[in-house]
Formats: sequence, structure tokens, C-alpha cells
Amino acid sequence: MILAIVALCVYLIDQIAKVLVVSNLYEGQRVEVLGQLLQFNFVKNAGAAFSIGSGSTWIFSIVGVGVLGFVVWYAPRIKSTAWAILFGLLLGGLLGNLTDRLFREPGFGVGHVVDFLQIPLLPAIFNLADVAIVSSMALFLILTIRGIGLDGRRATDEGDDVEEVDAEEADETEPAEQPGVAEGDKESRPLTDEHPEKPQP
Repeated sequence: MILAIVALCVYLIDQIAKVLVVSNLYEGQRVEVLGQLLQFNFVKNAGAAFSIGSGSTWIFSIVGVGVLGFVVWYAPRIKSTAWAILFGLLLGGLLGNLTDRLFREPGFGVGHVVDFLQIPLLPAIFNLADVAIVSSMALFLILTIRGIGLDGRRATDEGDDVEEVDAEEADETEPAEQPGVAEGDKESRPLTDEHPEKPQP
């Protein structure tokens, strides 16, 4: 559920932003939002994220459909909230750019992606879908470094559970102490006749 909500929010925000950019800016127009720190620069990208691989749009369309199918197929296995957010960001970003490639000019499968965000740290122009995809990759690194699995548990927690199970099994296999006299007491006790003699009258 969380995965679907995050993906839907990312997709809607990305598509609404692109519609507003296309409606209010002309291609190549530059608008300063926060001075030089953030600018709107409307371009149409025929490549992948951050304008990489221009001229191979149909390849990225096929790859996008494949990755999208994998995410949808793998989603039911995710039990962790953090991993659900990660895959939601990835799914929403993929859907946002894939929609452009499938339905925007110049044609189906080779459409140009609308990019409009520019910051000094990056030479390329990008969009909100790209931001979501990169954010999912950053979250992936964090979760992997911390050792958090798809079920939300850390690898160290699983190791502790295994040790506890081994300890319980060891306790169950230990022989129980026999009630009564201990072995040492039995050996030190003098032996008596099983049939004592009858006293003489």
C-alpha cells in the first residue's frame, strides 16, 4: 500500500509539473527561481536521466518497461516500510519518464522527456522523476549499508535469532538429572545382603 501511494504521488507531481512547464515556458527559456542555485530551463530530452544517451530513446523505453515490470512483480515480497518507499520512488519516477517516451512527440516509444530543473552542481538538466529515481538509489545504499532486509530486519538481528534457536536446541538435548541418590553416594554406600539371616531364638 505504501509503495503504491508513494509511486502515485511521485507520478502525479512529476506529470503536473511537466504540464505546467510546457504550458508556461517555451523550449530553451530560462527562469531563475532561487538565483543561480535553482533555475527552470525547459528542454526536451531524447535520452535517459540527466540527458544521458540522447538519440537512443527507444532503447530506454524498452528498458523502462522491463524495469517497471520487475518492480511490479517484486513488490509483494517487500515487507519493510523503508524498502516500500524506495520502490515507490523508483516506480513513480520510471512511470513519469516512461509516460513521456510513450506519448509525447515525436512519436510512440521515441517521445522526448520534459526536463526543466537546473542546479550549479550538475551540468545536465533534469526533472522530478529523475529526482525520485536518484533518491531511491541513495536510499538503497543507506539500507544496504545498514544491513536492513526487505522484511525490515537487520542481518545482525537474524544472526541473534539463530544463536537463540541453537541455544534452545542445546538445552533441550541436555540429559535431565535423575532424581534420587547421586552416583557417588551409590558407590560409597555399603552393600547389604538382599536376604538377611533370621535372628536365632
